Amino acid sequence: MNDLVQNYISGNSAVKIARSVEHAVRNGKIVSGAQLPTVRALSDWLGVAPATVASAYQTLQARGVVVSRGRRGTSVSHRPVPARRRVGVPTCKGRNLRDGNPDPTLLPDMTPALRRIDSSHHLYGEPPHDASLVRLVSRDMKNSGVEVGDVCVTNGAMDALDRVLIEQLKPGDRVIVEDPGFGNIFDLVLARGLVLVPVPIDQEGFIPDEFERACRDGARALIMTPRAQNPTGAALSESRSRELRKILRNHRDVLIIEDDHKHSIADAPLFCLHDRRSPRWVHIRSFSKSLNPDLRMAVMTGDEESMALVLDRFVLGDRWVSHILQRLTLALLSDKGVRGQLKSAAKTYSKRRESLVRALRREGVEVESRSGFNVWLPVKEETVTVQSLAAAGWAVSAGERFRLSSPPAIRVCTATLTRQEANDFAAVFANVLGDSRTSCTV
Repeated sequence: MNDLVQNYISGNSAVKIARSVEHAVRNGKIVSGAQLPTVRALSDWLGVAPATVASAYQTLQARGVVVSRGRRGTSVSHRPVPARRRVGVPTCKGRNLRDGNPDPTLLPDMTPALRRIDSSHHLYGEPPHDASLVRLVSRDMKNSGVEVGDVCVTNGAMDALDRVLIEQLKPGDRVIVEDPGFGNIFDLVLARGLVLVPVPIDQEGFIPDEFERACRDGARALIMTPRAQNPTGAALSESRSRELRKILRNHRDVLIIEDDHKHSIADAPLFCLHDRRSPRWVHIRSFSKSLNPDLRMAVMTGDEESMALVLDRFVLGDRWVSHILQRLTLALLSDKGVRGQLKSAAKTYSKRRESLVRALRREGVEVESRSGFNVWLPVKEETVTVQSLAAAGWAVSAGERFRLSSPPAIRVCTATLTRQEANDFAAVFANVLGDSRTSCTV
């Protein structure tokens, strides 16, 4: 403790103490997982009241810099609020199986749609949403089991999620997230001053006992991916969705947020956590992974109160998403040829993912991935594994970006993987595991 305090923690007010800790964390002086002094010990050392230190720790927790573990004390979060990321394409040596992009060759050609969309002006005071797009997407959502209410078109799934968090929650509220899960969601939750509550998942979704415990412990919201979960490929099953909905009926104040980001290219049916009896829920459907990552377009719906809060704020700020983009999305989704391409893409992604799963099993590595184009492989040491695979010509993602309390792993993106490459990678991975080989079932 003395080294931490002497070198990095200082101040005679809650603001200054919190600032010194966050500065040290951002600069790598205090590492993730480091145990901080107790409130009493730090207050004695700095000569301030215990309430001052407690207030500083509360501020740090709300900002996602530290986590409180009750009697086990306070430690630096494994996911502190990130500093500004460098803009640019990261260098990638070897075969790139890490970036999570869809296969560009499976994205529909937008040129014909761009030529035929209505290019007339959209003026201030006119309706914010394209009525034809809303009708089409609403119909698609209803056909897949979503309880469609009012609708809002947003600039992508993360924009939709951010709007919901801002309107529905306050700093310090606890939010259930999948662990492992999408790192950008973790960062967004923390940036809004909310507290991450990691709940482990398997290939069918949240583990029910852990999920129920998190609900009992005062969670105010949950964020989940019903299919093509990133990074594991999990997909909520019908039986698991029934089990989780039963739990949620005893916790009706928990806001359900569903992120169906790969809906049109996911090779798994949709099973929701919300139903007609759910009082608070939001369902988000994005088009970036299926149509074009640069088409920042998503549609969300939800219960009457939740959507009223979002829509009321929306018209005060952005007012609307570009109607050029809305018309383009409508043109693509209205094209039978594009619809056929999306179905074909879903089958292709499924075959590529399954080819790696089968290849790994032939090498004695048991792994599951039910949907999407990611495979999650638990390992003993992430850095060593990533470096060893890189040396053999394979670039993969270290799992740290995607996990909170779950054990080490790597993510492999199979979006562009050929069958021969799947066999080659599996052989290299099995060799890297060596004698430490273990079950990779998620």
